Amino acid sequence: MPQIRAEGLYVGYEGRTVARDINFHVEPGDYLAILGKNGAGKTTLLKTLLGLQPPLKGHVDYGGAPIRGQVGYLSQGLEIQSDFPAKVKEIVLSGFVAKSGFRPFYSAEEKNFAQDILNRLGMGELIRQRFSRLSGGQQRRVLLARALCAARRLLILDEPIAGLDRVAAAELYRLLQRINSAGVSVIVVTHDTAAALLWASHILYLGEDGAVFGTKEAFARSDAAKVYLGDECDE
Repeated sequence: MPQIRAEGLYVGYEGRTVARDINFHVEPGDYLAILGKNGAGKTTLLKTLLGLQPPLKGHVDYGGAPIRGQVGYLSQGLEIQSDFPAKVKEIVLSGFVAKSGFRPFYSAEEKNFAQDILNRLGMGELIRQRFSRLSGGQQRRVLLARALCAARRLLILDEPIAGLDRVAAAELYRLLQRINSAGVSVIVVTHDTAAALLWASHILYLGEDGAVFGTKEAFARSDAAKVYLGDECDE
């Protein structure tokens, strides 16, 4: 049974549709990349999937299982005030709260996992640093690490390589593969088409003429891919 199934979905805000007739499903262990031009409705779709706003039309089914406490999520912007008075370690480990059943402590395994993720993102030496003293790019890496810790069944990321250099971005993709291989489904909004076609199992493309969904191989052969990739080459 799919973890997520969207049928006839229209998404938007203030009554204005930004993406229409969206049909797709995410099976356990899938890696879905969502592509489209700026303004195509990708972020709006993620917010709808997360229940942060209602669909304008259609519905989303979660396979009969609640997703609250099962999802790691990274938005495009900072989710925490930049002057938040907490250390990097505290923020990253807070990703485990929903999994831990609100235990008063974190396990050694969780602490090691958090440290490993920070190391891979080039942030290991800053684990005891205050969040407020970090640069904007460093703060985003901290929130990314927290989302990776929070993912139990599903990881949803909106432009996760924003603010990352090439080395950190490559390490992130390897981390996502590792987490995905462990059985966690991944949904990523990205403009990095090459990485999407390399790492993802499925593509959802939001275009002007509607949405196209399928395996990455099927998408690569589609007319939608020719239009989208052609536009990218022209930019």
